[in-house]
Amino acid sequence: MNKLFLTFLIVTLLLGCKNNTSEITEAKENAAVSTEIFPKPTFTLAEANKLIELPLHCVGTEYPYKPGETLESKADLVEPIAVHPIFYGCFDWHSAVHGYWSMVTLLKQFPKIDRAEEVRKLLNEKITPKNVATEVAFFEKPINKSFERTYGWAWLLKLFEELHNWDDPMAKELEQNLKPLADIIVLRYKEFLPKLNYPIRVGEHTNTAFGLTFAYDYAEAYGDLELKQLIEKRARDFYMNDENCPITWEPSGYDFLSPCLEEVDIMRRVLSSEEFISWMDTFLPQLSDENYHLKVGEVSDRTDGKLVHLDGLNFSRAWVFYGLAKQYPKYKHLENLANEHLAYSYPNLMGDSYEGGHWLGSFAIYALNILHGK
Repeated sequence: MNKLFLTFLIVTLLLGCKNNTSEITEAKENAAVSTEIFPKPTFTLAEANKLIELPLHCVGTEYPYKPGETLESKADLVEPIAVHPIFYGCFDWHSAVHGYWSMVTLLKQFPKIDRAEEVRKLLNEKITPKNVATEVAFFEKPINKSFERTYGWAWLLKLFEELHNWDDPMAKELEQNLKPLADIIVLRYKEFLPKLNYPIRVGEHTNTAFGLTFAYDYAEAYGDLELKQLIEKRARDFYMNDENCPITWEPSGYDFLSPCLEEVDIMRRVLSSEEFISWMDTFLPQLSDENYHLKVGEVSDRTDGKLVHLDGLNFSRAWVFYGLAKQYPKYKHLENLANEHLAYSYPNLMGDSYEGGHWLGSFAIYALNILHGK
């Protein structure tokens, strides 16, 4: 019996040493990866001239197209351009919206961009009172009340915000033209958010935190105090008591948003500095570790419209890390992690298939904007 016990004890100790050695090795490997220095991505006229090709290629491309509306009758069986005379391209409505946001953003930041006149002409031809009225009429139909909730809503307000913040006569005219559509989107937010009992915690379009974040930015820029206060309240209701977000479960196979990090992005906006740091120490305490590392989302097939979502995930993770690092010195080390995520996906933007090219440029531009404070 004593010999049997001794043998059991020796085996247990050996296994324990092996497991400890394995854990230590893994920790060292993770630390080594996280301390690799990735260069800060540039955002110059040269990059802008390349990036502008993506929205210009897709905003006028009518097909393929994925309609997202519910048909009320056979009278609704019309071509997309009939009900969406502005946002009919780029495969779906929301991608067309952030395609326009990309064009406005690049033209605003780089007025000498090669195709500037072409972009201006397109914006003036499409964002007209008549076309906006047709888009508004679509949203006013009761059956379309939840259309593009809240992802497309968020991008429409981001487009409006960009026009609002641009000191340019053309931008001011386009802002006024687009205002009726922005107004109905704001109304939809104000109707919907009080009724949403539970946040939607997914890595795709319906993620609540993402929808709140862009709407909050609009509310601040445009001075809509009612919307801003509503978002602050709902964000606290939804996320204030969250703890230990399981970021190691991410990503899911089709994610282009991080459920954990999108919460970080909205909460760093609505909480005071003291509240936010305290909340982060409970929600994602590991992010304060200077050796923290999160593997990039790896894409196996960029011709697959769902699998290429992971490039979008890398860009959206990056913009959250950049925003966090810029606002709080405690998280400065996360800028390098964001650089790593961009380094993986950014080189694949140009020459990508239509499955990714119709929308990924917007994600890359937004991440670069956050990094460079534009």
